[in-house]
Amino acid sequence: MSGATIGFDDVGVRYADADGDALRGVSFDVASGEVVAIVGPSGCGKTTLLRTVNRLVEPTSGAVLIDGVDVRTMDAVALRRRVGYAIQAVGLFAHMTVAENVGIVPSLLGWPRDRIDRRVDDLLERVHLDPKRFRDRRPRKLSGGEAQRVGVARALGGEPGVLLMDEPFGAVDAIVRAALQDEVTRVVRDLGTTTLFVTHDVHEALRIADRICVMNGGRVEQLDAPAAILANPATDFVRRLFEGARA
Repeated sequence: MSGATIGFDDVGVRYADADGDALRGVSFDVASGEVVAIVGPSGCGKTTLLRTVNRLVEPTSGAVLIDGVDVRTMDAVALRRRVGYAIQAVGLFAHMTVAENVGIVPSLLGWPRDRIDRRVDDLLERVHLDPKRFRDRRPRKLSGGEAQRVGVARALGGEPGVLLMDEPFGAVDAIVRAALQDEVTRVVRDLGTTTLFVTHDVHEALRIADRICVMNGGRVEQLDAPAAILANPATDFVRRLFEGARA
Protein backbone atom coordinates (compact mmCIF):
# COMPACT_ATOMS: atom_id res chain seq x y z
CA MET A 1 0.00 0.00 0.00
CA SER A 2 1.42 3.39 -0.96
CA GLY A 3 0.93 6.33 1.36
CA ALA A 4 -1.74 8.92 0.72
CA THR A 5 -1.06 12.59 0.11
CA ILE A 6 -2.25 15.13 2.69
CA GLY A 7 -3.10 18.75 1.94
CA PHE A 8 -3.82 21.55 4.39
CA ASP A 9 -5.52 24.40 2.52
CA ASP A 10 -5.74 27.62 4.59
CA VAL A 11 -6.93 25.63 7.63
CA GLY A 12 -8.24 27.58 10.59
CA VAL A 13 -9.72 26.32 13.87
CA ARG A 14 -11.37 28.27 16.63
CA TYR A 15 -12.73 26.38 19.63
CA ALA A 16 -16.02 27.46 21.19
CA ASP A 17 -15.58 30.21 23.79
CA ALA A 18 -11.87 30.60 22.92
CA ASP A 19 -10.37 34.09 22.80
CA GLY A 20 -8.35 33.37 19.67
CA ASP A 21 -7.77 30.87 16.89
CA ALA A 22 -6.08 27.55 17.60
CA LEU A 23 -4.98 27.42 13.93
CA ARG A 24 -4.66 30.33 11.51
CA GLY A 25 -4.25 29.90 7.78
CA VAL A 26 -2.23 26.68 7.79
CA SER A 27 -1.33 25.58 4.27
CA PHE A 28 1.12 22.91 3.18
CA ASP A 29 1.22 19.55 1.39
CA VAL A 30 2.63 16.21 2.53
CA ALA A 31 3.83 13.87 -0.19
CA SER A 32 3.04 10.16 -0.37
CA GLY A 33 5.33 8.26 2.00
CA GLU A 34 6.77 11.41 3.57
CA VAL A 35 7.44 11.71 7.32
CA VAL A 36 6.71 15.22 8.62
CA ALA A 37 7.36 16.12 12.25
CA ILE A 38 5.29 18.93 13.76
CA VAL A 39 7.08 20.79 16.56
CA GLY A 40 6.49 23.84 18.71
CA PRO A 41 5.62 24.92 22.25
CA SER A 42 2.56 23.76 24.18
CA GLY A 43 -0.60 25.37 22.86
CA CYS A 44 0.86 26.19 19.43
CA GLY A 45 -1.70 24.04 17.56
CA LYS A 46 0.33 20.86 16.88
CA THR A 47 -2.25 18.38 18.13
CA THR A 48 -5.17 20.41 16.80
CA LEU A 49 -3.65 20.30 13.32
CA LEU A 50 -3.05 16.55 13.58
CA ARG A 51 -6.65 15.90 14.62
CA THR A 52 -8.11 17.78 11.69
CA VAL A 53 -6.85 14.95 9.47
CA ASN A 54 -9.07 12.28 11.08
CA ARG A 55 -11.86 14.74 11.92
CA LEU A 56 -11.47 14.59 15.68
CA VAL A 57 -11.32 18.37 15.18
CA GLU A 58 -13.33 20.04 12.42
CA PRO A 59 -11.77 23.09 10.73
CA THR A 60 -13.60 26.38 11.15
CA SER A 61 -12.22 27.47 7.78
CA GLY A 62 -10.23 25.97 4.94
CA ALA A 63 -10.00 22.28 4.11
CA VAL A 64 -7.97 19.15 4.83
CA LEU A 65 -7.50 16.82 1.86
CA ILE A 66 -6.44 13.18 1.65
CA ASP A 67 -5.49 12.17 -1.88
CA GLY A 68 -7.18 15.38 -3.01
CA VAL A 69 -10.52 14.64 -1.32
CA ASP A 70 -11.88 16.92 1.43
CA VAL A 71 -12.10 14.78 4.58
CA ARG A 72 -15.41 16.46 5.48
CA THR A 73 -17.00 14.65 2.53
CA MET A 74 -15.95 11.27 3.96
CA ASP A 75 -17.83 9.22 6.52
CA ALA A 76 -15.97 9.86 9.80
CA VAL A 77 -15.88 6.20 10.85
CA ALA A 78 -14.64 5.01 7.46
CA LEU A 79 -12.04 7.80 7.45
CA ARG A 80 -10.66 6.80 10.87
CA ARG A 81 -10.30 3.20 9.75
CA ARG A 82 -8.19 4.50 6.87
CA VAL A 83 -6.01 6.71 9.09
CA GLY A 84 -3.78 5.12 11.74
CA TYR A 85 -3.58 6.94 15.09
CA ALA A 86 -0.97 6.37 17.80
CA ILE A 87 -0.78 8.45 20.98
CA GLN A 88 1.26 8.57 24.18
CA ALA A 89 -1.51 6.98 26.25
CA VAL A 90 -1.46 3.84 24.12
CA GLY A 91 -5.01 2.80 25.04
CA LEU A 92 -4.70 -0.91 24.29
CA PHE A 93 -7.87 -2.86 25.00
CA ALA A 94 -7.11 -4.62 28.28
CA HIS A 95 -9.53 -7.50 27.66
CA MET A 96 -7.94 -8.32 24.31
CA THR A 97 -4.71 -10.11 23.50
CA VAL A 98 -1.91 -8.38 21.61
CA ALA A 99 -3.01 -10.13 18.41
CA GLU A 100 -6.62 -9.04 18.89
CA ASN A 101 -5.52 -5.44 19.53
CA VAL A 102 -3.37 -5.33 16.40
CA GLY A 103 -6.06 -7.03 14.33
CA ILE A 104 -8.99 -4.90 15.48
CA VAL A 105 -9.17 -2.58 12.45
CA PRO A 106 -8.65 -5.36 9.87
CA SER A 107 -11.48 -7.24 11.62
CA LEU A 108 -13.74 -4.19 11.39
CA LEU A 109 -12.82 -3.90 7.71
CA GLY A 110 -13.98 -7.46 7.15
CA TRP A 111 -10.64 -9.03 6.25
CA PRO A 112 -10.57 -12.85 6.20
CA ARG A 113 -8.96 -14.46 9.25
CA ASP A 114 -5.86 -15.75 7.45
CA ARG A 115 -5.09 -12.28 6.09
CA ILE A 116 -5.51 -10.75 9.56
CA ASP A 117 -3.20 -13.36 11.08
CA ARG A 118 -0.53 -12.68 8.46
CA ARG A 119 -0.81 -8.92 9.00
CA VAL A 120 -0.56 -9.25 12.78
CA ASP A 121 2.53 -11.46 12.60
CA ASP A 122 4.17 -9.22 10.01
CA LEU A 123 3.64 -6.06 12.05
CA LEU A 124 4.77 -7.63 15.33
CA GLU A 125 7.96 -8.76 13.64
CA ARG A 126 8.47 -5.28 12.18
CA VAL A 127 8.30 -3.70 15.65
CA HIS A 128 10.64 -6.37 17.05
CA LEU A 129 8.09 -8.39 19.02
CA ASP A 130 8.26 -12.14 18.39
CA PRO A 131 4.70 -13.20 17.43
CA LYS A 132 5.12 -16.58 19.12
CA ARG A 133 5.92 -14.86 22.44
CA PHE A 134 3.60 -11.86 22.27
CA ARG A 135 0.51 -12.81 20.26
CA ASP A 136 -1.44 -14.16 23.22
CA ARG A 137 -0.25 -11.73 25.91
CA ARG A 138 -2.57 -9.25 27.55
CA PRO A 139 -1.56 -5.58 27.77
CA ARG A 140 -0.94 -5.81 31.53
CA LYS A 141 1.92 -8.22 30.81
CA LEU A 142 3.76 -5.71 28.59
CA SER A 143 6.45 -3.22 29.51
CA GLY A 144 5.98 0.42 28.54
CA GLY A 145 8.15 0.03 25.45
CA GLU A 146 6.40 -3.19 24.42
CA ALA A 147 2.99 -1.54 24.81
CA GLN A 148 4.10 1.37 22.60
CA ARG A 149 5.31 -1.08 19.95
CA VAL A 150 1.94 -2.84 20.01
CA GLY A 151 0.22 0.56 19.77
CA VAL A 152 2.18 1.39 16.64
CA ALA A 153 1.45 -2.04 15.14
CA ARG A 154 -2.26 -1.57 15.88
CA ALA A 155 -2.24 1.86 14.22
CA LEU A 156 -0.79 0.25 11.09
CA GLY A 157 -3.05 -2.81 11.21
CA GLY A 158 -5.51 -1.84 8.48
CA GLU A 159 -2.82 -0.78 5.97
CA PRO A 160 -3.63 2.93 6.43
CA GLY A 161 -2.45 5.44 3.86
CA VAL A 162 -1.82 7.92 6.67
CA LEU A 163 -0.38 7.47 10.16
CA LEU A 164 -0.88 10.16 12.82
CA MET A 165 1.40 10.03 15.87
CA ASP A 166 0.92 12.38 18.82
CA GLU A 167 3.85 12.34 21.27
CA PRO A 168 3.81 8.53 21.06
CA PHE A 169 7.05 7.95 23.00
CA GLY A 170 6.72 10.59 25.69
CA ALA A 171 6.11 8.09 28.49
CA VAL A 172 9.14 5.84 27.96
CA ASP A 173 12.75 6.28 29.07
CA ALA A 174 15.43 7.77 26.82
CA ILE A 175 17.04 4.48 25.75
CA VAL A 176 13.72 2.85 24.81
CA ARG A 177 12.60 6.10 23.17
CA ALA A 178 15.64 6.17 20.86
CA ALA A 179 15.06 2.54 19.85
CA LEU A 180 11.38 3.20 19.16
CA GLN A 181 12.22 6.26 17.05
CA ASP A 182 14.53 4.18 14.87
CA GLU A 183 12.12 1.25 14.62
CA VAL A 184 9.06 3.31 13.75
CA THR A 185 10.94 5.36 11.18
CA ARG A 186 12.17 2.15 9.55
CA VAL A 187 8.70 0.57 9.57
CA VAL A 188 6.83 3.52 8.05
CA ARG A 189 9.52 3.97 5.39
CA ASP A 190 9.43 0.26 4.53
CA LEU A 191 5.63 0.36 4.27
CA GLY A 192 5.54 3.73 2.49
CA THR A 193 3.07 5.14 5.03
CA THR A 194 2.63 8.92 5.00
CA THR A 195 3.26 10.01 8.60
CA LEU A 196 2.58 13.14 10.65
CA PHE A 197 4.48 13.03 13.94
CA VAL A 198 3.76 15.56 16.71
CA THR A 199 6.56 16.08 19.22
CA HIS A 200 7.82 18.78 21.58
CA ASP A 201 11.34 17.33 21.27
CA VAL A 202 13.34 18.97 18.46
CA HIS A 203 16.01 16.25 18.66
CA GLU A 204 13.32 13.64 18.00
CA ALA A 205 12.05 15.65 15.04
CA LEU A 206 15.55 15.96 13.59
CA ARG A 207 16.07 12.21 14.00
CA ILE A 208 12.94 10.94 12.28
CA ALA A 209 11.62 13.51 9.80
CA ASP A 210 12.00 14.19 6.09
CA ARG A 211 10.69 17.68 6.83
CA ILE A 212 9.87 19.57 10.00
CA CYS A 213 6.87 21.87 10.41
CA VAL A 214 7.61 24.45 13.11
CA MET A 215 4.45 25.95 14.61
CA ASN A 216 3.91 28.96 16.84
CA GLY A 217 0.65 30.63 17.81
CA GLY A 218 -1.41 28.51 15.44
CA ARG A 219 0.71 29.36 12.40
CA VAL A 220 3.53 27.67 10.50
CA GLU A 221 6.81 29.49 11.16
CA GLN A 222 8.88 27.27 8.88
CA LEU A 223 8.51 24.03 6.94
CA ASP A 224 11.76 22.58 5.68
CA ALA A 225 14.23 19.72 5.75
CA PRO A 226 16.00 19.27 9.09
CA ALA A 227 19.39 20.40 7.75
CA ALA A 228 17.85 23.50 6.18
CA ILE A 229 16.13 24.49 9.44
CA LEU A 230 19.39 24.14 11.35
CA ALA A 231 21.37 26.06 8.74
CA ASN A 232 18.80 28.73 7.83
CA PRO A 233 16.12 29.28 10.48
CA ALA A 234 13.41 31.48 8.97
CA THR A 235 12.64 33.45 12.15
CA ASP A 236 14.14 34.23 15.54
CA PHE A 237 11.59 31.87 17.08
CA VAL A 238 12.84 28.95 14.96
CA ARG A 239 16.45 29.85 15.70
CA ARG A 240 15.81 29.87 19.47
CA LEU A 241 13.81 26.62 19.34
CA PHE A 242 16.64 24.73 17.61
CA GLU A 243 19.54 26.49 19.34
CA GLY A 244 20.46 23.53 21.55
CA ALA A 245 20.24 21.10 18.63
CA ARG A 246 23.10 22.80 16.79
CA ALA A 247 25.67 21.92 19.45
